[in-house]
Amino acid sequence: MGDFLATVIGALIAGVIIGPLARLVLPGKQNVSIGMTIVLGAVGAFVGGIVYQVLGGGDTSGIDWIKLFIQVAVAAIAVVIYSRMRG
Repeated sequence: MGDFLATVIGALIAGVIIGPLARLVLPGKQNVSIGMTIVLGAVGAFVGGIVYQVLGGGDTSGIDWIKLFIQVAVAAIAVVIYSRMRG
């Protein structure tokens, strides 16, 4: 249970950074609240981290730019899907 809680908290913290980055890389205006941006960023961080591990990524010292890129890309996709679902 402790590992799961740490993962969720880590994803939410990452969401604060990754969500706005995802919106920044998308052209135009997205009609998404800041709260939902953070949630979508957390989803992107979590799912992107899983994708990175599946692709063979490992632990690195310092910032893992490839993992960050994948997480932002997944969050951007989540923002696009959410925006289109809302109309």
